[in-house]
Amino acid sequence: MRDWKQAERRIASVLGGVRVPVSGRQRGYAPDILHPRLSVEVKLRSKLPAWIEEGMRQAESSSTKGRVPVCVLHQDRRPYEEAVVLVRLSHFAHNFTENREYTEAGEKGA
Repeated sequence: MRDWKQAERRIASVLGGVRVPVSGRQRGYAPDILHPRLSVEVKLRSKLPAWIEEGMRQAESSSTKGRVPVCVLHQDRRPYEEAVVLVRLSHFAHNFTENREYTEAGEKGA
C-alpha cells in the first residue's frame, strides 16, 4: 500500500471518519476523508519544515495542563482570519472530535 493511502486511512480512523478512495473523488470536489463535521485534506511529506516543528515545540513547552498547544501561521499582509492553526492530531482528536478515546499521547485507550 502506498504511504499516502496508509496515512489517509490512519488519520481517518483517528478522526472518526472514512477515507474516500481516489476513484470516488475528483480533484477539489471531495475531501480525502469523509467526516460528518470536518473537511479533511491529508498531505504527506517526508519531513516538515524545521520552523513549523519549532513553532509547535514552543507552543507545547509553554502550554500548561489542560490547555491545547497551537501554533498560528500568519502570512504577512494577509487578513488575520486567513491564518492557519496547527495543532497535533492527538490533541485535535481528543479535544475537538467525538473520538475521545484517542489520548493526548496519541494512543487508543484512556
